[in-house]
Amino acid sequence: MSKEILTIEKLCVKIGEKEILKGLDLSVCEGETHVIMGPNGAGKSTLGNTLMGKPEYEVTSGNITFMGEDLLAMTTDERARKGLFMSFQNPVEVPGVRLSEFVRNTCEAMGEKMSLWNFKKAAAEQMKVLNMDKTYLDRELNVGFSGGEKKKAEIFQLLMLKPALAILDETDSGLDVDAVRTVSEGVKAYQEQTGGSLIIITHSTRILESLKVDRVHVIAEGTVIAEGDSSLVDEINENGFEKYIGK
Repeated sequence: MSKEILTIEKLCVKIGEKEILKGLDLSVCEGETHVIMGPNGAGKSTLGNTLMGKPEYEVTSGNITFMGEDLLAMTTDERARKGLFMSFQNPVEVPGVRLSEFVRNTCEAMGEKMSLWNFKKAAAEQMKVLNMDKTYLDRELNVGFSGGEKKKAEIFQLLMLKPALAILDETDSGLDVDAVRTVSEGVKAYQEQTGGSLIIITHSTRILESLKVDRVHVIAEGTVIAEGDSSLVDEINENGFEKYIGK
């Protein structure tokens, strides 16, 4: 049996006065890929942002254990150092900081120190997976990047940092078919290279086509209303969420 690395119990979260998550339960084991689906406003992104410790998301009750420790007691920085990673829907621009500087400094903060030569060698290998030109490394982080370039840069960071658990929040949103295929190959490479775990939050299923999916969770009105294996994705594609709403 695989070791459980994330356990969420009876999680309730609000933003301001509005309760978004209402007693959500979820568990992820080492090496597993979990997919979170659901209608708009169901609480999918709220779950990801809460796990990363975004301050406006207030946990009112419940517990989260990550790698055997209380996640809610950790700062966002501590969560990242522990091995939690999130790819955001809309990556922010960071003027004045080159992609190479950002990724190398982050790798070192995670305890993986490497010479500049070794960093460039490792970066080149991972950029090849994503069809990224080496000039990316000298560009300011996300500044002037297209939507597809921003998503590639996020997956490049995923491949370089090798977290224990990666949360991908609508990583395929707004991408054309070729860009989705490239990002999907990057995520697949993360699975193969690290054996790490994934939580993929998505409306679309294009990014899932070449990935091994272990568990699918349907969220509506702030809680998990249905669970199943990868066949649940096909059912939802065909019939939508209507049969689960109101359960």
